[in-house]
Amino acid sequence: MRTTYIVTYDVADAKRLRRVFKTCRNFGDHLQFSVFECDLTLAELANLEFELNEIINSREDQILIISLGPSERRGCRVIHSLGQSYAKFDAPCYIA
Repeated sequence: MRTTYIVTYDVADAKRLRRVFKTCRNFGDHLQFSVFECDLTLAELANLEFELNEIINSREDQILIISLGPSERRGCRVIHSLGQSYAKFDAPCYIA
C-alpha cells in the first residue's frame, strides 16, 4: 500500500541543499522550493529516509516528513493557495 507524504526541508549548506533536492526529486513531485509530495511504500520511505540521513547535518538541518494517509481512494488532489496562484513547479533548484 502506498501512502502520500509531504516532505519539506530546511538545509543550512548549499551543497547539502542541492543533494537533498536531487534525492527528493527521485521520490516525488516538486511542489515548491523545499516541498515535495511523495507517494511511497514503506520500503521506499525507509530508502528515502536513509538517503537523506546520509546527506544532512543533523545539528544544522531539518527535514519534515508528514503522512497524509493512504494514496488509494484519496480522490483528486486539491491545492488551495493564498497570494500567488499555485502552478506545477518544475524549475530546478538554484542556489546563489
